[in-house]
Amino acid sequence: MALLQGVLCRRRFRKVANGTRATNEAGGTTLLTVLIAVAVLYFARVVLIPLALAVLLAFLLAPLVIGLRRLGLGRVISSVSVVLLAFVLLAGLGLTMASQLTDLAHKLPEYQQNINRKVESLRASGGGLINRVTRMVTSVTSEFTPAPSASQRPQAAEEKPVPVEIRRNPFAPLELIQKLLGSVLSIAVTAIIVIVFVIFILIGQDDLRDRLIRLGGARRVNMTTRMLDDAAHRVSRYLLAQLIVNLGYGTLTGIGVYFLGVPNPMLWGILAALLRYIPYLGIWIAAAMPAIVAFAVEPEWVKGPLVFAIYFGIDLINYNFVEPLFYGTSTGLSALAILVAAVFWTWLWGPVGLLLAIPLTVCVVVLGRHVPRLEFLSVMLSDEPVLTADTRFYQRMLAMDLEDATEIAEEFLNERSLEDLYDSVIVPALSMAEEDRHRGKLDSTRQQFFFDKIRALVEDLAESTNGWPAPNPVETPAGQGTESSESGRASSAYRVGIPALQRTESPNQASNANGAAVLCVPARDKADEIATLMLTQLLQRRHIAAKLVPVHDAEDDSLKEIADTPPKIACICAVPPFGYTHARHFCRRLQEEFSHVKRIAAVLTEADSEDLKHRQPPIPADDLATSLKQAVAQMVALLPPDGAPAR
Repeated sequence: MALLQGVLCRRRFRKVANGTRATNEAGGTTLLTVLIAVAVLYFARVVLIPLALAVLLAFLLAPLVIGLRRLGLGRVISSVSVVLLAFVLLAGLGLTMASQLTDLAHKLPEYQQNINRKVESLRASGGGLINRVTRMVTSVTSEFTPAPSASQRPQAAEEKPVPVEIRRNPFAPLELIQKLLGSVLSIAVTAIIVIVFVIFILIGQDDLRDRLIRLGGARRVNMTTRMLDDAAHRVSRYLLAQLIVNLGYGTLTGIGVYFLGVPNPMLWGILAALLRYIPYLGIWIAAAMPAIVAFAVEPEWVKGPLVFAIYFGIDLINYNFVEPLFYGTSTGLSALAILVAAVFWTWLWGPVGLLLAIPLTVCVVVLGRHVPRLEFLSVMLSDEPVLTADTRFYQRMLAMDLEDATEIAEEFLNERSLEDLYDSVIVPALSMAEEDRHRGKLDSTRQQFFFDKIRALVEDLAESTNGWPAPNPVETPAGQGTESSESGRASSAYRVGIPALQRTESPNQASNANGAAVLCVPARDKADEIATLMLTQLLQRRHIAAKLVPVHDAEDDSLKEIADTPPKIACICAVPPFGYTHARHFCRRLQEEFSHVKRIAAVLTEADSEDLKHRQPPIPADDLATSLKQAVAQMVALLPPDGAPAR
């Protein structure tokens, strides 16, 4: 047996080593690919920025084009009409903002006196403190600065004339006009390029889709199609939802500053709607501008903070109520991923990168979700849980954090039953621990902590009624207290380490003290014994008399000596990775000692029980189960709750 296990372990280690080597090589290639992609994005940003803007606008306008095509218009007419309409609206919005800014610039000289008065009052209220702090810093600095020596003092004869350099005014009107014209011309050229890109993308979207699918490979049509559909759905939904939310935000903030009496409320509403596209910083900039104007216009100081209160109050409502309704899980990005994306794309492409950060990162996450070599991008950036409950539970137990592990179990119990907790969380954790133990990866300290604490946790869960009805209360003789006192003593018993099976008896157990209907036997290890303990608990909650045989008794003693009377069913519990071998060995022993007892082998693996039955060599058992829930169901079918044999 030991030789067979050693051979299996060596084969598994060889496969793991080969897989690790291949993974390292693939990881190096993937890292090089990512670095090349980042370099291309940086050096080709002059071309890629207009293209990225055009693609995002095409995502936003594509539903309108599809709607016009359904009305009977051609592809070219629909695309050109929608794009021209969109840019006419944007141009009208820009003209409105320019008009509002011009009006505000004409009004500002009227508020000059009010601004001067506020600055003087601020200086008067804080000037004394500022002057005192300045004098103190100067005095302390002079104490630590050594006086210059006589040789270091400048001589009058050695003094040189100060050179005078005549420079032109850097803000000459002609140069200023040239800079403004250059900026306007650059923006206009970029806008024209974006318009042309959007028109051609919308006109040839079917052809572009086919080319992308062909680029993905003829054998990957399914994956490429799902990836394109996923990206289009997420980005389109996000852009549409953000447009609706930002329009509502701009409208409400414009109304708010209007009632506060801040000039040009339409301008501040438009800026609020536009700047909210910028993650994190946009709302601060949008709120600061009308607050500064309120500071200049009003003689009081209260309206500036009120402007911030309006902006952030509405944003708080949006964040907690409106955005979850419209966005849902459309982006699939975590909060940290949004922050990292904003920093990364701003570093890469400047302010435009900050504007495009979320949509571009959504596309990156979708790419990682469907391309195996880029899966790390989806793992790092998406908001989907990356660890299952059993892996999280095992990790916290390895970290020797019993509090977090217990919290994971309690959260699982809030939604699922105790049977599901055992089968879906604790048994897989036991299996992972056994695999690490056989590979020599689990040190003795963690091994002892894991098995001791997980057994204590299972015993504690026997007192819980979450997810499964508890046994009927045990009748107590007069003078021995109520069930609440029994519960208190049980809790105390748990704290001092008394096994739970000695303190949670069902009525059927009490009436069947001389024997058990089911004999639950661990196949070999501590993990098998803990799994057997869980099975015994579940049977007792079904009011079936069950007896747990400790693993050391099962190895050293005869089972006939352990069982007072022959049981009706003997169930062997085994946990992977060597559960099948151990269960087969123990079933042979049961066949020799209890030839007339029905034998059930609970090999707690992910394999199907039917597949397990066809495995060679077979387990000499009457029935096989691959989960505790299945094993309990099989025994309940054979034994009614009173423990008598089923007819």
